[in-house]
Amino acid sequence: MRTMKNLKSLAALVAGTAMLLSVVACGTTDESAADADGSSATIESFDVSSIEKDDDIAALLPESVTSDGKLTFGMETSYAPAEFLAEDGRTPVGYDVDLSRALGMVLGMEVEDVISTFDTIIPSVGSKVDVGMSSFTITPERMEAVDFVSYYKAGSTWVVPAGNPKDFDSANLCGLKIAVQTGTTQEEEINAANEQCPADSKIEILSSKQQTDVTTNVVTGKAVAFYADSPIAGYAISQTDGQLEALGEDVGVIKQGIAIAKGDTATAEAMQKAMQKLMDDGVYAQILDHWGVSSGAIDKAEINPTDIEQ
Repeated sequence: MRTMKNLKSLAALVAGTAMLLSVVACGTTDESAADADGSSATIESFDVSSIEKDDDIAALLPESVTSDGKLTFGMETSYAPAEFLAEDGRTPVGYDVDLSRALGMVLGMEVEDVISTFDTIIPSVGSKVDVGMSSFTITPERMEAVDFVSYYKAGSTWVVPAGNPKDFDSANLCGLKIAVQTGTTQEEEINAANEQCPADSKIEILSSKQQTDVTTNVVTGKAVAFYADSPIAGYAISQTDGQLEALGEDVGVIKQGIAIAKGDTATAEAMQKAMQKLMDDGVYAQILDHWGVSSGAIDKAEINPTDIEQ
């Protein structure tokens, strides 16, 4: 999910829809996400150029990854502040992006982002991309398809229009219009809740490929609420000039991870050791601080952690 920088401009999240950007950016609830006077600065990535290659860790990567000299990361770039597009509408930025660059430096690899819709990334890991890094919550179901290296933790947050004019209650979803991003664990939860609703009062689930569209559906009144990772929800709230607010406390704080092809133990070990090195050296903390999301920091990178819920 760094210190927030000028995401009130539309181009920062969605190229060509400036008005949309000011109402749909998403992200952190940490106080450092905005300047003390409430102003915004220019979006800047964390400088990873001083990070040195670790030859021992780099040697762990298999030839299937190193043969072309590039380490490819699958990402969906509408999920600020984790991964989104800068003001040029083309350049990926965010704390996941900076962490991927830092991992590339440790491994001595050029990093290349492969932009995809969220729900297609995991199926492409090991074939179209080397790894997936796009705020993936680690779940038992996903671990059946891929392996994970944990690096962050986040909960889920309900977001409603300011003042909750429709008196939305997350315990009573039947018959309501709820916005969510396609392929997320939040969508899975809403689908599960919908199965419990009577046939004449089903939830109308507005599932969108991009989080920006999810946020816009609530701002424009098409949905009564949206449900998303807490850093993303917090950033959306901070960037909509008081139009949105969180409802209740964050729930279900769970670890997130880098997705790696199932059974690719060499790549998993290399990514785990590289991430742990960033944590131990303090670079990891600096990147999260840069984007204002240090509240989700963990101190141990693990392959397929068993303690998924924190």
